[in-house]
Amino acid sequence: MTKVIEKSAKTVEDALKAALEELGVDETEVDYEIVEEASRGFLGIIGTKPAKIRVTLKKDNGSQAASNVQPVVKPVNIEEKEEILDDTSKKEDTVKKVENISENVGKVRIETAKGFLQDIFSNMKLTVKIETIPIEEGYILNLCGENLGILIGKHGQTLDALQYLVNLAANRNESQRVRFIIDVENYRSRRAETLQNLAKNLADRAVRMNQDVRLEPMNRHERKVIHSSLQNNDKVETHSTGEEPHRYIIISPKKTGK
Repeated sequence: MTKVIEKSAKTVEDALKAALEELGVDETEVDYEIVEEASRGFLGIIGTKPAKIRVTLKKDNGSQAASNVQPVVKPVNIEEKEEILDDTSKKEDTVKKVENISENVGKVRIETAKGFLQDIFSNMKLTVKIETIPIEEGYILNLCGENLGILIGKHGQTLDALQYLVNLAANRNESQRVRFIIDVENYRSRRAETLQNLAKNLADRAVRMNQDVRLEPMNRHERKVIHSSLQNNDKVETHSTGEEPHRYIIISPKKTGK
């Protein structure tokens, strides 16, 4: 009979860990579903309702886990032992297990991040669809809906603050971090294109007037876009100065004749 258990904990990930410990297996040997998400208050304050999951031991492990009969160990000779140790398929299985664990961690963190965001949107009376886009360094959570400009703020300042809070909530007390980038209907890519055009125009002005051009204060992500846009320009150089949150970039024409 397939073994099924339910576990509750402060987070889905904690509940999954507890279930795996009870069954004595790892994540590759079970299937699980989220029965209930943990309730949270505004800005992710945990409430009294814990997360609840249902964990099912996969069929190929069920009979052994439920039985007290010890498996028969077939004796092997030295040559067979060497073949087993040299079997590359075992190494591949290990890699697959690591990948599966990372994938499961990502799924749990995504649900945590989405739950955190939806709690905020619920308090703000906003209806928001969240699209998950995998990228090399983590995930983009792209927010779609009506009247979401309030989530962006001036030059994305509100969006950056929201992203900071989401990463804190999703990676709370975890050693393996998963990075989340929060976007609103692809605002960040549009803003990056605007900054790239601005950098080119101001660099041309600096060269034409042969004097420094100072930009308005920007966050570090936007400053990085400006620096990257002009790093291969052999006529100007850039540097940042000032203290956060008023740090800004200066574009200077390169000195000649030296």
